[in-house]
Amino acid sequence: MLLVRYASRLIRTTAFKLLAAYLVVFALFAVFVISYTAWHTRELIQNQVADDLNGEVGFLASQYRHGGIQRLVFVIDRRSRRPGSSIYMLTNFQGEVLAANVGDLSLGLLDKTGTSFTSYQRADDNGDVRSHVAFVQVMLLPGGYRLLVGRDIEERDTMRDLVARPARWAVVILVVLGLAGSIFVTRRVMKRIDAMTETSATIMAGDLSGRLAVDGTGDEFDRLALSLNAMLDRIETLMQGLKEVSDNIAHDLKTPLTRLRNGAEEALRTAHSEEEWRTALESTIEESDRLIGTFNALLLIARAEAGQARSMMSHVDLANITENVWELYEPLADEQGVELTVEAVPVSVHGVGELLAQALSNLVDNAIKYGRSADGARGHIAITLTQQGREAVLSVADRGPGISAEDRARVVERFVRLEASRTLPGSGLGLSLVAAVAHLHDGRMELADNEPGLIVRLRLPLKRGGVA
Repeated sequence: MLLVRYASRLIRTTAFKLLAAYLVVFALFAVFVISYTAWHTRELIQNQVADDLNGEVGFLASQYRHGGIQRLVFVIDRRSRRPGSSIYMLTNFQGEVLAANVGDLSLGLLDKTGTSFTSYQRADDNGDVRSHVAFVQVMLLPGGYRLLVGRDIEERDTMRDLVARPARWAVVILVVLGLAGSIFVTRRVMKRIDAMTETSATIMAGDLSGRLAVDGTGDEFDRLALSLNAMLDRIETLMQGLKEVSDNIAHDLKTPLTRLRNGAEEALRTAHSEEEWRTALESTIEESDRLIGTFNALLLIARAEAGQARSMMSHVDLANITENVWELYEPLADEQGVELTVEAVPVSVHGVGELLAQALSNLVDNAIKYGRSADGARGHIAITLTQQGREAVLSVADRGPGISAEDRARVVERFVRLEASRTLPGSGLGLSLVAAVAHLHDGRMELADNEPGLIVRLRLPLKRGGVA
């Protein structure tokens, strides 16, 4: 029963059906070729026999013309005695046989001239009389004499059998080997598909670390497995990011929400004048704005990482964005005692202008907050836009304390804030958003030592066509 179910499953597979269909087509083609070869061989032998008969009848007719009936009888008698001779019969106008080496021909065969097939009887080498089939030609000679010359076609049938019999076995062997090959190939395909199905079931059960097996042969299954594994890697990354966001929201947003509730509760309990109520409401609004900003940043990061903004991409003048951000933050930097400079070459990229402006704004804002000189001297922040090969490089460099090499991988994670920045306002999402925007634009973000300070580089592929 198990074998029957397995065979039924095997036959229902697409691979087996395709191979079986190919086998049927190939077998039919082989039968056609073999049949045509046998027929053509038979025709060639038939035409050769006909040509030989024409030549022999012509020779005997010329003997009759030159030597008469006696000469013709003598020639036929001599030729009849040769091994493997043709079939001869000569009759007069009354139908009496004058010379022959056969007997019991079909009735009425000599009554019509031309070629035809007939059966006859002839003694073999052992003296036994056997029935044969011959291809004969009848000719009417002057004086009412009739001449029959023929050839036994047993050789033709033997040749046909020599071709047909191995051909039939070849077709049978072809079908058997084809079925065996179909089963072998189908089992191999089923094994790969079963492995993929098992892995898919594991993934659907919640284990996102499962991956499809790759044999290394480079066939279509390997290409499919590699593509699906890349998709699963991306899904796992997104799901891990979603989990991290959920955990971060649960832990990092709990404190400001609690602070917001406590402030409102305290205002209800202690505020008595209009001024106290106004102060409490303003504090609540300020805290709410910070929460809204945090949620907006999380939403932007999620959309950027999911690639939802790709449909909004267009030609973007990165130099214009750089100039606009500099103009926006230059007064704020001056108030904070920081010199903000810009140097940009005309460079175009394919992207979302709003997200690129937001990413650059985050970098400049972080540099103003955390990039002041430790000695209290006037700080300096440089915004630079250059072209390096096929990349646009947008960098923001400050002269502050910088970030240690071991912390640079952590600062791009959501809600991560280093100890030195705990006392300053912020949500820990600025660099996470920049990294997500870089990934959306097929670029990357780099953190390096500015000696002293920090330099953040945003590397983006150039718009097709190069420099604007």
